[in-house]
Amino acid sequence: MGIFDKCYEFTRAEEAMAMGIYPFFTPIQEVYGNKVKVDGKEMIMVGSNNYLGLLDHPQVKKAAREAVDRYGVATCGSRFLNGTLDIHVELEEKLAQFLKKEAALAFSTGFQTNLGIISTLVCRGDAVITDQMIHASIIDACRLSYGDVYKYKHNDMADLEKQLSSIGNDVDKMIVVDGVFSMEGDLANLPDIVDLAKKYNAKIMVDEAHGIGVMGENGRGTAEHFGVEDEIDIVMGTFSKSFASLGGIVAGDKKVISYIKHFARSLIFSSSITPASVASVLTTLDIIQHEPERRRRLWEITNKMKSGFQGMGYDTGPTESPIIPVYTRNDELAFMLWKLLRENGIFTNPVVYPAVPKGEALIRTSYSANHSDEELDKVLGVFENCGKQLGILK
Repeated sequence: MGIFDKCYEFTRAEEAMAMGIYPFFTPIQEVYGNKVKVDGKEMIMVGSNNYLGLLDHPQVKKAAREAVDRYGVATCGSRFLNGTLDIHVELEEKLAQFLKKEAALAFSTGFQTNLGIISTLVCRGDAVITDQMIHASIIDACRLSYGDVYKYKHNDMADLEKQLSSIGNDVDKMIVVDGVFSMEGDLANLPDIVDLAKKYNAKIMVDEAHGIGVMGENGRGTAEHFGVEDEIDIVMGTFSKSFASLGGIVAGDKKVISYIKHFARSLIFSSSITPASVASVLTTLDIIQHEPERRRRLWEITNKMKSGFQGMGYDTGPTESPIIPVYTRNDELAFMLWKLLRENGIFTNPVVYPAVPKGEALIRTSYSANHSDEELDKVLGVFENCGKQLGILK
């Protein structure tokens, strides 16, 4: 077989397009508040990770424009050489302080952040232990490391202990877990993970991509939510959710961050975050710290929508976050529901295998602190009508 044969044999995308149920790579023509325009039609967005509604905040846009005026549109270099700006350093210092760690390091994307952390710290002979439902970036990071990879059943602490107990006492170990799982919206059982890490002498890394800005009294993430911040060795976060920008962050002990800084290939051999992105994060960080009412509103919305879906008869699974999945557990039904919702002005995301296990297809919805009650009521009404049309609801 030729190396490109598999490309020509892949026809599922074309088949879905022909059926009018291809949901991916949709060009959005315009964004205003919680509305987007697709094919000239206005839709309510409930498929974004813009949790605190800062995507089009006037102060954030102003900061981005001013950074472009001062530094240009890019750095044209890596952090290691010519790509470190003073605002990169300022951002890292402020995020380390916010996350209550000694030091922090910013990467160009969240994906690169996980690649850099794990592939640098987990070496030959080491062990990395992960939840089966971790993000794809952690899976790829583990593949890049030379360590042995162990997976435990999703949020199953007995299976986690089984994996830990199977590893020799002389092996260096790190447990890596999502704080908030990105498709299901449920939380890692950090208190029990901390106890097991102590028992088996393992370090803990938490991916707080969907937790920072959302979870905890001060928005520091799932570890703050559970009161175990001091027990977490490495905190990872992204700037593409609550921070409404692009990039990633790792925070931890100063010596650990320094080591990652000097050996992480995804940092050293990649251009640094653009000035506009850095300035945006600095501004959104300030808003997160000084406007807790945004987080309170987000949780009001989360509770309203979760109760609304469940009241209709939809299965929302074990979610404990502003990520609220609507399960169909059937791929075709998920695409049909997505299409009906889109036709009725609601932008959502259908999720099927391999993003979720086979038989666990769902519509992923997520919410912003500035969704209006009118918008939310419309979303619920459309979901109810569409669910009845498809026979999902009685």
